[in-house]
Amino acid sequence: MLISKPTLLNDVSNAESLLVSNPRLWNWRQGHLNEAVAPATYYEASLAPWTRFDPLQADTQCDVLVVGGGLLGASTALHLARSGLDVVLVEKDSIGSAASGRNGGQLTPGLARWEAADMIAHLPLDEARRLWRFASHEAMDLLDQIAQDYELDFDRRRGHLTAAIHAGHMGALVEGADARRYLGDTSVEVVGSYELEQEIRSPLYHGAVVDTLGGQLHPLALLRGLVYGLAQHGGRVYEGSPVEEIEQTEKGALAITPGGTILARQALVLAVHDTTSQFLPTQSNTTVPFYTYVGVTEPLECPVSELLPTDRAVYDTQFQIDYYRAVRQNRLLFGGQGTGTSWSPERINDYLLDRIQTVFPQLEQVQLDFSWSGISDFTLNGATDSRKTEDAVPVYMVHGWSGHGVAQTVRIGKAISDDVMGRNEDFAMLTDITHRSIPLGHQLSGLAIPVVKAAIGMMSAVNPGRLVSF
Repeated sequence: MLISKPTLLNDVSNAESLLVSNPRLWNWRQGHLNEAVAPATYYEASLAPWTRFDPLQADTQCDVLVVGGGLLGASTALHLARSGLDVVLVEKDSIGSAASGRNGGQLTPGLARWEAADMIAHLPLDEARRLWRFASHEAMDLLDQIAQDYELDFDRRRGHLTAAIHAGHMGALVEGADARRYLGDTSVEVVGSYELEQEIRSPLYHGAVVDTLGGQLHPLALLRGLVYGLAQHGGRVYEGSPVEEIEQTEKGALAITPGGTILARQALVLAVHDTTSQFLPTQSNTTVPFYTYVGVTEPLECPVSELLPTDRAVYDTQFQIDYYRAVRQNRLLFGGQGTGTSWSPERINDYLLDRIQTVFPQLEQVQLDFSWSGISDFTLNGATDSRKTEDAVPVYMVHGWSGHGVAQTVRIGKAISDDVMGRNEDFAMLTDITHRSIPLGHQLSGLAIPVVKAAIGMMSAVNPGRLVSF
């Protein structure tokens, strides 16, 4: 099937959303009053209309079945198809309707919340260096290579900052930069409050780490670009096709959908984020889901370059982090907050506007044009949980991204493909990381997250210089 490349618009359209959304999620748009139809998110509204894929309507077979049409699934499917395998990709809703098409678009090195110091603490030095390269330079380089190979534009911009909200946080940032240099990564620099003025025009920060390796991009354009590449190599894509059951048979792994069965002869990949647990034993549940939120302003009253002169994306170090970046047409994308239950658009809009004006008090008339919610999940140790079963037709699973997986999902997708093809031990390296089970993690997240946040908030009040970010 031939499909068009994703095309970025000069500005946003007034489109309604064509992405089928999880009923737990919402989209909000200023002035959109039709409650029966969801407005497009900023990402969807800033892209030209794109391909719709039919549901599966008959039994079929393939070499590898990939379940989940997000960044991990699309990358895995693309790299497998590039290797000459017959690949089917199924998505229960629509390509981009879940976390991969709704995230903040920040590119940060590391394996979810596992950063350089965590790798040094848990692994022999040579293994820590190998894993850091995998989750940093190799992940970023792969994005550039895909863009070049398929002539894609996903608004890739380079560099990001981690800004200290408290002077005491600078020690942790220096230690993190030192750990990266110890692993051979020289793409970080520590700057103080005076130098930081050249990066962020905000009175809030005491210094930062400047990371020239990370950056930002348009995540839905990236995702659609991966699917575009998959189609060039003969991959088959079906939307509206939820996998209800998986069985291991003598002929292969059999996935059952409402429209037909799919027999995978060589491997099956579950790239379904927080719902992976439905296919796992209860005692194997290692993640807790949480809701997160993003907004995009109307065009600002002043040039956005007066706020962010170097156009770098920003994270800060408060417990409930703010992250933000400039996007097209002089707008500011701003995200943050993590909750155990879904907050309403009204509550989130008030929260985001308050945070924007706290960071940039010089913005007197700022208003949001878009906001939306998303769902991510985290593990106890902060690293993504990567697995491979020992079945004759192995099942691959990766989850626990902690909201830090845009670049790493694409790189891990290639690692799964390489493992299927027997090329290297990259995926085995990921499966060696030990994870603890979280009994009732999915069921208790609505209660546990507020309790944990309250406890950490009290600790921060007593010791504000201690760095704990979520």
